[in-house]
Amino acid sequence: MTSIESLIQETRVMHSPDELRRDAHIQDYEAVYLHSITFPDRFWGNIAQELQWEKPWDKVLDFQPPYHKWFAGGKTNITINALDRHARGQHRNKVALIWTNENDEEEVITYDRLLRRVCQLANGLKSLGVEKGDRVVLYMPTTPEAICSMLACARIGAIHAVIDIKLGLKDLRERIEDCTPKVVICADVTYRSGKRVPLKSTVSNAIEGLDYVRKLIVDRRQDPKIELNPEREVEFIEFIDTQKQWCSAEVMDAEDPLFILYTSGVYDDKPKGIVHVHGGYMVGVYYLARAFYDIKAPDIFWCMSDISRIVGHSYTVYGPLLNGATVLAREGAIDYPDPGIVWRTVERHGVNILFTTPPTIRRFMEYGPEYIQSEDVSTLRLIASAGELLEPEVHLWAHEHILKGRGYVLDNWWQKEVASPVLGTLPIVDAKLGKVGRPLPGVVADVVSLDEGTTVSPDSPGLLILRRPLPYMMRTVWNDDASYRAYWEKYPNCFTCGDLAFYDDEGYFSVLGHVQDFDKVTINPIR
Repeated sequence: MTSIESLIQETRVMHSPDELRRDAHIQDYEAVYLHSITFPDRFWGNIAQELQWEKPWDKVLDFQPPYHKWFAGGKTNITINALDRHARGQHRNKVALIWTNENDEEEVITYDRLLRRVCQLANGLKSLGVEKGDRVVLYMPTTPEAICSMLACARIGAIHAVIDIKLGLKDLRERIEDCTPKVVICADVTYRSGKRVPLKSTVSNAIEGLDYVRKLIVDRRQDPKIELNPEREVEFIEFIDTQKQWCSAEVMDAEDPLFILYTSGVYDDKPKGIVHVHGGYMVGVYYLARAFYDIKAPDIFWCMSDISRIVGHSYTVYGPLLNGATVLAREGAIDYPDPGIVWRTVERHGVNILFTTPPTIRRFMEYGPEYIQSEDVSTLRLIASAGELLEPEVHLWAHEHILKGRGYVLDNWWQKEVASPVLGTLPIVDAKLGKVGRPLPGVVADVVSLDEGTTVSPDSPGLLILRRPLPYMMRTVWNDDASYRAYWEKYPNCFTCGDLAFYDDEGYFSVLGHVQDFDKVTINPIR
């Protein structure tokens, strides 16, 4: 593990290529950032106006600590902006989603076709009695059916809760009991490392005796097809094929919940259901997909994260689609059938931006650069890395062996509670190795002492906090508002991130990990 001392002493700097700087959305970080924190309502209001609203908002931000409402009074639906405005315009026949798996099966779906499939499933859910505000649990791998299910829930105002398929019976049941879904959608199996992993039996056991679960919708993928209980279970494809291909989007208040995403429960006994909403979340992921990740309409964007994670929600599904880009999604292991599959996928589909994690890059390092060298990955211009500290040598390896010096590595930091980057290295600024970057527009970040809560001096570790709310922050914890308030109570009117960090004299931050992972550092658990 890289020591704090070595990160503080690290001085190496990387420069982005001139072409990236020239074409980047943000051209003057200092000016944009100053405007965003000086006139935040004007800044976020102008971004929101680029999207379609059924009714304009009355006020950009209403902050009554610890509660913050964004675009209060505004009416919209995130799927109108992610689907309709593309499918009903000149991008109707543009590819929205490319899906592939370990067997090299592929599916290519246009914006028009994606909207139609989402509407069919939305109509199906309505036929089962699912209404605005009802919960729908998804226990599915990263497939087109799973992505359609998320969007279909949003379409009718239902709240989706995607559960990690690596979680077993006990954890799944615990989450189902917390959000009490009217419907559960699952796949019968997933495929990973060449093996078939059963899912449906786990779900059947998890919902046993739970009368509020009216139906289990099963995507039957394996042959021969498994038997279903006709009284409680329906087959996914057969179910939606009979539905009409148009479903009007439910008009949602900007503050209406969009989804629940559960924490892992690592730092306390019980996972918490983080709640994000239609309006602010939409504006945040729309803006940062373009302004930070530099997603452009012609791009192929591959987020390697599973859709059960916040990164998968924001940058496999919502962020790129809001910008009219093409998403690549792959089901399966990164090294099956061999460690070259990632790079063959990049070459085959011409991927432009790859979103991954430091542990994944370290896996690539272990496999060796020869797998990359045997494929043409010249379409890649950016690698985005988030999830934990990007160590200097890992950063350098990705720059030299994956991008071969022609592209740029964008480090960034965020978490489930804040559903898009808050710290990062923009394409137009220099990257400091071991530093994630500077605060992104609208973000007022600080590092404070654990005991007194006062700002520490440069290069001194402390607790990372955010001094202002952001549109794409969580609104509450499902069924547990006290846990939500705890994020704001340690330091008045400030959001406590729970991570140890430091900053340098140029305002670059390094985020080291959760404070409970470090010896001799204690803080009340907030997750």
